[in-house]
Amino acid sequence: MASSDLLTALPPLFRYTDARKQGLSDRDLRMLQDRGEIEKIGRGLFAASDLHADPDLIEIAFRAPLATLCLTSALARHGLTDEIPATIDIALPRGMRHPGTSAPATWHKFSPDTFNLGREMLDIGTGYQMGLYSAERSICDAFRLRHQEGSELANNALKRWLRQPRAQPAELLAVAAKLGPKAAGPLRSTLQILL
Repeated sequence: MASSDLLTALPPLFRYTDARKQGLSDRDLRMLQDRGEIEKIGRGLFAASDLHADPDLIEIAFRAPLATLCLTSALARHGLTDEIPATIDIALPRGMRHPGTSAPATWHKFSPDTFNLGREMLDIGTGYQMGLYSAERSICDAFRLRHQEGSELANNALKRWLRQPRAQPAELLAVAAKLGPKAAGPLRSTLQILL
């Protein structure tokens, strides 16, 4: 059986071990890569070339199912910043080890008690999903971590969010209160100045 026929038995994203179980040899994998039928998107991780998705996000979601876009990466997804982060900001619950990836990721550890607060699912293509913090949660995190991310990021994201017709400052303050005083105090002060 031709190696491309064996490839049809594999999902659009597969591990090296999955390919070996289907009878593909290392030589077959190299040949499929050379033909452009598959591409290597991470260590031991391959995808069909027609995979319509961001390979970095796919690799992260594949290796860390709880991975959640946060901070600047989440704010950019929500259109609340023009900054393009050099790496993808990913949150995991504190105590969980992050996997090794070839994707350029900066891993952040968030409290397990509030990890799911404002966490939504984002379709990243070909049936794969990963977590994404809501706009409100992302703004609160930017305020909470302004010593790392810079207060300008938090202030500018808040200003953009307030210009949106659906913006409800009371909801934002409720999220901040659940995250604690490091988020609630500075956010409340900034809202008083802006409103």
